[in-house]
Amino acid sequence: MSDDDFDVIVIGGGPVGENAAARTAAGGLRTALVEAELVGGECSYWACMPSKALLRPGHALAAARRVPGVPVGDALDAAAVLARRNGFTSDWDDSGQVEWAEGAGLTVVRGRGRLAGERRVSVDGRVLTASRAVVVCTGSVPRIPDLPGLGEYWTSREATAARRVPTSLVVLGGGVVGVEMAQAWARLGSSVTLVVSGERPLPKFEAFAGDLVVEGLREDGVRVVTGARAVGVSTTDGGTALELSTGETVSGAHLLIATGRQPATFDLGVEEFGFRAGEALPVDDTGRVSGVDWLYAAGDVTGRALLTHQGKYAARAVGTAIVTGAVDPEPWTAPVATADHTAVPQVVFTDPEVAFVGRTGAQAREAGLDVRVIDLDIAVAGSSLHADGYRGKARMVVDERKRTLVGVTFAGPDVAEMLHAATVAIVGEVTVDRLWHAVPAYPTISEVWLRLLEAYGL
Repeated sequence: MSDDDFDVIVIGGGPVGENAAARTAAGGLRTALVEAELVGGECSYWACMPSKALLRPGHALAAARRVPGVPVGDALDAAAVLARRNGFTSDWDDSGQVEWAEGAGLTVVRGRGRLAGERRVSVDGRVLTASRAVVVCTGSVPRIPDLPGLGEYWTSREATAARRVPTSLVVLGGGVVGVEMAQAWARLGSSVTLVVSGERPLPKFEAFAGDLVVEGLREDGVRVVTGARAVGVSTTDGGTALELSTGETVSGAHLLIATGRQPATFDLGVEEFGFRAGEALPVDDTGRVSGVDWLYAAGDVTGRALLTHQGKYAARAVGTAIVTGAVDPEPWTAPVATADHTAVPQVVFTDPEVAFVGRTGAQAREAGLDVRVIDLDIAVAGSSLHADGYRGKARMVVDERKRTLVGVTFAGPDVAEMLHAATVAIVGEVTVDRLWHAVPAYPTISEVWLRLLEAYGL
């Protein structure tokens, strides 16, 4: 084989691409990992890791304030928080990630990869060939609305990588990025306005979750404007003014647009195979792209579940399918990303946190399931010990025919660590009768599981 010949070529060196490539390399296939920017991708440098590094100090300070007797200061040390964030991004230097990739047996190829024919990938003029498969793991990019007057603005990249605290910030969009970044910068001292088009942020979650997050944001000084669409933008001496459908104008030194993401299939050559740039690549549960037997995709680019952990899960399925040659394997086996359909976990790392897996009550009913919804305040011994004035809610959605969980939502301080138990219960189709025997330790917040089952009638 020449230096340009491989068994597998993976386009996109973020966590998803790394997982797919590592899987095929571990299976004995010569694998190239093509990356146009930083190996480690969006999650490592502009999303999951830096955003959570910005959020965590504020959460720790708030948690300490909720427990009498713990001496705390009045504010965060912004410089120290930003320096710690820089540590998690390796100051935007990917040499450590490259070292890992090469240690895993991958050939790292720098440059923009484009599909250039059957099992062929062009990288800035160099053509690589794959004897087995090409895997697209290019992720997603921000979806920017067409707003009159829109000039300079932040996306999630600028919001997570800013070198100093903005004096003021307008955030457009009430999804996960919007609420997380609004709270992170507010707690670091910025004057923040969050503009949401609906009744509340986080519209894809249970309504009570968005309501609790709004309470938390307002306690941190964030001005939350609901029921307002952006209709125009103008530049001011102090930054940017956002004109709203309500007739109001809100201004800030910076405007963060957090109105969603779209698959990064631009400038990728997908048109040659019948697909449209900017749209998701349709895949089956092994990640094989529809109608192209050698082309696979995983992660955000498929439009299935825009979450790093779920993309990594799909990448492991893709890698296994390529190594084993699996075609139409059984659900819930290693080459199949079955959980994408029914058991996707997600955490919103605000304070209070939101932790959700499966289906909301409304989604379950829309799917034709006969469900019963159990709602409770999180008010157990563990939550009382955890924080004075603890406020949280839990919802359990039960398929009455199977007597199994199909959805669970927790909202409250530090509920994220309870989510995996719910995920295991849904994936394993554990009946509520058997779940009754999974005794929660006392006194922990997890005791809410017992209260949910009691409310169900066990």
